[in-house]
Amino acid sequence: MENYFNDRYKHRMGEKAITLQKADGTKLANTEITVKQTKHHFLFGCAAFDSIPLANNELDGEKKELTEEIFNKFFRLFNFVTLPFYWARFEPVQGKPDTQRVRKAAEWLISKGCKLKGHPLCWHTLTAPWLLDLKSNEILQMQVNRIRRDVANFTGLVDTWDVINEVVIMPAFDKYDNGITRLCKDLGRIRLVREVFQAAKRANPNAVLLINDFETSESYEILIEGCLEAGIPIDAIGIQSHMHQGYWGVEKTLEILERFSRFKLPVHFTENTIVSGQLMPPEIVDLNDYVVDSWPTTADGEERQAKELVLHYKTLFAHPSVESITYWNFTDGGWLNAPAGLLRGDGTVKPSYEEIDKLINNEWWTGEKTYVTDEAGSFTVSGFLGDYEIYIRGNLAGSFQLLSDNRQETVTIKSGRGN
Repeated sequence: MENYFNDRYKHRMGEKAITLQKADGTKLANTEITVKQTKHHFLFGCAAFDSIPLANNELDGEKKELTEEIFNKFFRLFNFVTLPFYWARFEPVQGKPDTQRVRKAAEWLISKGCKLKGHPLCWHTLTAPWLLDLKSNEILQMQVNRIRRDVANFTGLVDTWDVINEVVIMPAFDKYDNGITRLCKDLGRIRLVREVFQAAKRANPNAVLLINDFETSESYEILIEGCLEAGIPIDAIGIQSHMHQGYWGVEKTLEILERFSRFKLPVHFTENTIVSGQLMPPEIVDLNDYVVDSWPTTADGEERQAKELVLHYKTLFAHPSVESITYWNFTDGGWLNAPAGLLRGDGTVKPSYEEIDKLINNEWWTGEKTYVTDEAGSFTVSGFLGDYEIYIRGNLAGSFQLLSDNRQETVTIKSGRGN
């Protein structure tokens, strides 16, 4: 367990001087203590749309049992969850949003120790169908009102948002008519981005607001540059990496990271997938155009997926700009029915689950360490950034966070634990 001293991950680690004292201020000198990491500071995420029917008791029988089993495995890996706010599904009938069901799921996920992100507030795909009956200025008002309402209603539960999704292609989208593409054509990309970000920021000034896109070309860079020059409060850059046509490779991933790191903003890899079956043909431009009756996982594909996913996670975790990695499909049969899960459809684990588990809970985990306080009741702890607990003679005595900008702390132990 000493491999976490690897220089590659030194920016993911910290060191802190802890002083233990009793309630009366007496320092706890010459005492053996045990320190255990309980949570990562880094955001290891996944989409969890099935949490909504589960948390609302809408499942029963074998389906409920399987979903509960799947989430038990889910919570072993992830501390960051993406919840769906696709407007067409969240508010299919104007004025009747699905607020309470999603809130219940959010509360349940938080009770499991997860931080939450909402996806997305503005997108031309899966937008409200009833926008088509409105004029452009009315669509804008509805979109702004929707953002203000939902961000405010979920403040304290969902405090990270993909504010706008895939805006690079938004005004050129021509697969079907929709209100948001019309609006983007009328306003232009930067004006629309400004309107939706300002609405989200006003509704929750402390929220972390992302722009998100699958487009990693210069077009996305130009858009971000224009938005920042316009004073738009972008907190982080979202990059999708649905690798249905094959793993990007380290070189391409690093090249993308270097280009987007120039903005000096955190980078979130928001939607990651690597398939464990047949690769999608390379000539497919829009991944949604690939429709097959069946897309099974294979033994060889599962081994390939595991190796590539480990390399992808290691590449991202080693880069100082990356703040979050969100895998998109926890089980097979999600988006596009692809075999892109870490679990098979029956809930059994693939090699990719086991390998990512080793990274998150072993290689990048401080684990349990023993210290002895000095005459002043102090000791110095080092390890991966995150949450820690302190135990004395097997009893929980206190807790602290190990963060890169917090080098010392005094912890008052719980009554009776240091006697």
